[in-house]
Amino acid sequence: MGALFRSEEVCLVQLFLQSGSAYNCVSELGELGLVEFRDLNTQVNSFQRKFISEVRRCEEMETTFAFLEQEIGRSLWPPLIGPLPVPSPAPFAPQPRELMAIEEESERLAWELREVSRNRDSLRSQLTLLSQYRGVLIQTHPLTASQAPPPPQSLETAALMDHRQDTRLCFVAGVVHPWKVPVFERLLWRACRGYIIVDFREMEQRLEVPETGEKVHWMVFLISFWGDQIGQKVKKICDCFHTHTFAYPEHTAEREEILIGLQNRIMDITTVLSQTEGYLQQLLARCVVALPRWKVSVAKCKAVQTVLNLCSPSVTDKCLIAEAWCPARKLLLLQSALIEGTRKSGSMVDSFYNRLPSPGSPPTLFTTNSFTSAFQSLVEAYGVAAYREINPAVFTIVTFPFLFAVMFGDVGHGLLMALAALWMIRQDTPKNIRSSNELWRLFYEGRFLILLMGLFSIYTGAIYNECFSKGLSLFPSGWHLQPMNWSDETLRGNQFLTLDPSVSGVFLGPYPFGIDPMWHLANNHLSFLNSYKMKMSVITGVLHMTFGVCLSFFNYSHRGQWSSVFLVLLPELLFLQSLFGYLLVLVVLKWLLFGPAASDTAPSILVHFINMFLMADSKDNTPLFSGQGQQHPLVTDTSSINTLHGDLERGEREEDEEVIEKFDAAEVFMEQAIHTIEFCLGCISNTASYLRLWALSLAHAQLSDVLWVMVMRISLSWQGMLGSVVLAVVFSLFALLTVSILLVMEGLSAFLHALRLHWVEFQHKFYSGTGYKLNPFSFSSIIDSL
Repeated sequence: MGALFRSEEVCLVQLFLQSGSAYNCVSELGELGLVEFRDLNTQVNSFQRKFISEVRRCEEMETTFAFLEQEIGRSLWPPLIGPLPVPSPAPFAPQPRELMAIEEESERLAWELREVSRNRDSLRSQLTLLSQYRGVLIQTHPLTASQAPPPPQSLETAALMDHRQDTRLCFVAGVVHPWKVPVFERLLWRACRGYIIVDFREMEQRLEVPETGEKVHWMVFLISFWGDQIGQKVKKICDCFHTHTFAYPEHTAEREEILIGLQNRIMDITTVLSQTEGYLQQLLARCVVALPRWKVSVAKCKAVQTVLNLCSPSVTDKCLIAEAWCPARKLLLLQSALIEGTRKSGSMVDSFYNRLPSPGSPPTLFTTNSFTSAFQSLVEAYGVAAYREINPAVFTIVTFPFLFAVMFGDVGHGLLMALAALWMIRQDTPKNIRSSNELWRLFYEGRFLILLMGLFSIYTGAIYNECFSKGLSLFPSGWHLQPMNWSDETLRGNQFLTLDPSVSGVFLGPYPFGIDPMWHLANNHLSFLNSYKMKMSVITGVLHMTFGVCLSFFNYSHRGQWSSVFLVLLPELLFLQSLFGYLLVLVVLKWLLFGPAASDTAPSILVHFINMFLMADSKDNTPLFSGQGQQHPLVTDTSSINTLHGDLERGEREEDEEVIEKFDAAEVFMEQAIHTIEFCLGCISNTASYLRLWALSLAHAQLSDVLWVMVMRISLSWQGMLGSVVLAVVFSLFALLTVSILLVMEGLSAFLHALRLHWVEFQHKFYSGTGYKLNPFSFSSIIDSL
């Protein structure tokens, strides 16, 4: 937890990598994920760096791998479910000889796949055309006998037909996509002016469409016509519609002979296609086995070569010089990685490192786990902590679920949320971690956050005494009716009766835990909760802001800014506690001093608070303590504080005038004046902002109550077997609305409001968020992105 409270110490190191062992040393560092390399060749073009040829070579192999993966997804049977599996254990970065073997094997496998796929596609295309031709001959056979030209009836008719250039009946047969049939038929009829006969028949066999790969019932068409001019029109129209036309003999014997030949060729092509498919599946099986390891190996090699491009060569060109950020506590691990890389390469000269002074602010590094990573992500969404700055994520682990639960307090809803989070925790598998569903991965990564929000909601729901908007009577109530001695006539004649706590025995004491369930029966239930939750939200907000202001002490002390402790931190605390700390004292005093018997004479805290600002006195409002009415103005000259702060800073700077520039009093005065005004106004607006805890809590409770009254309670009034059926249906509807509205929508609303309270009202008091994260060179992140 100490490493999470403040970022780890990070130092700048200079690595001297021998040319023969540089590849292996960087590879070892990538396996460990220790350091973030800096670019020492910013003036060199990316295409002119030393190892750019090796990077391009790896990119070419990645292109080959993409083709192999595409073929696996397109042709493998049975198809893979999900992406290719990640090899376990992952292979190390390949040596040059191993990389050459991977390159040769992948290129040979890709060439074979291209050839086999091309042959397979060609055979499929031929088989489709032959099957279409056979379907045309079979479907049109009963049509041709009835379309023969009629014999001449007389000598005059024969003479007239002899003068015609062409009286022979011609045919155009083929297949067309079923979607194109209406337009195709209409255009043929209009272009040929009705001097054709068109017949359409649907093929019984479903055949593949080459362009899309889907299988459809092609439509067989037979067009009968006389004359060459009409024939040319028909053929042009068929070409425009991309129909498949086939030779169609006039005589039946010729068509039967062609049909027999087609059937033989179809059988031969089917046999060859089956053997081709078998060989293709063998090649794809080899790809499935080898491709995951190849991808990881080449990705690691490419990453190492990219890092080597960030290094600068020495003067003698015998070693590479690199600079990197490294956690100070892992320097020994860095040295051991360099020694191991030197050993693997067989070099006689060791690689080593030197520690350098940091030129600027180092990057920020927080070590998190599956539990703390969600809270750290919430904080870093606002901004990454500056180097060695206090990390709000430590406190967010408790404060964020608590503020959420104040707005979402319900035992039943919190229990459902906690159970959902426990189910996600039990699903802790690599498949869920690497899921492609972004929404599911978002909820899964925040499973521990959801669990704490659910548990805290159970706690605050128990305090509110609400479970699906109904009260829980776990302990005996502190209110009793018997001492009031109401008669039967009084009970029957009055809809509402008032319990007088001043009567002995009516109120025996507060409820042991939370709100007394008797308040759920009271007519002023909502007014009581309004007052209670409003005061609790103000108390929670002031304590939360005060804690945030106090945390700035650790930032000032770490940076040695003791002047800011006395001239910024203490005045901020004084102002905050003088106003809103005093308000909390009034609230607590009123709770302690005025019990049920004296509740009628309790003064108004709001009137006292307004009178403090107006320096006025209200005779009708009883003071909470002696001397409260004698108010005197507290004069605070904020400008004098700012001036003193500037004078102190000026005095410190005058001690070292040769190093630091001359102090500008006007600039410091203006900066501190703006900060003072911003803080004073911000305290008021931020305190009012915490009233959202009260508003959302009441809204959630009322919405839950409305859902129970208008949905669930109706079904409970039905009796008998019909009542059971109605109860089952209505309960399903009630459960659906509870999950969708109260859990999802209301939960998301409370989540966003709690996030805003942390970012603006809490973190703004001490957290700058102006840093940048340490992004170490790690092979694990590269493998996760594959």
